[in-house]
Amino acid sequence: MKPMRTERLILRNWEDRDHELFHHINSNEQVMEFFPFRRDRAQADAKMDELRRVIDCDGYGFAAAEIAATGQCIGFVGITGTDHMPFLPAGTIEIGWRLAPEFWGKGYVTEAAQAWLAYGFEALGLGEIVSFAVDGNRRSTAVMERLGMTADPSADFDHPGIPDSHPALKRHVFYRLSRADWEQRKRAAR
Repeated sequence: MKPMRTERLILRNWEDRDHELFHHINSNEQVMEFFPFRRDRAQADAKMDELRRVIDCDGYGFAAAEIAATGQCIGFVGITGTDHMPFLPAGTIEIGWRLAPEFWGKGYVTEAAQAWLAYGFEALGLGEIVSFAVDGNRRSTAVMERLGMTADPSADFDHPGIPDSHPALKRHVFYRLSRADWEQRKRAAR
């Protein structure tokens, strides 16, 4: 993937120097509040390497977000396929993120996600991008709403990857953004 630049960030593929941060965001209790697992270092390293391979293959994915001024990796923001969600149509693309808590509340996710939406709609020609989160994860749904995504309660679902031992994490809310709606928001912002 060719790195993308926003006002304050560089969105790029993962590098070996990112392993520590990736483990941090996958083992931190605040960050992983809405996930039924925490990754140890070996699991986090393997997952980061998997994300790197996906980006190498597809040209996009859950990519590292780095503060341009400092070179510090703060987490990830990106778009990826939803093949792991068998009830979604083939080719569905989701947008997602995960940042270290010390970088929350600074607008980084929204800034990076806007760049990824532009990439998805303009460069990839997607007709729609979706997102989903645990029902009650207000931080994530607030970002979705800032991005112009619309809740679709008829598509809310129980996540098939969440074990029954975590019933409070099963129900997910579903958001959508069509290219037409994204273009309309873009025109209105001018």
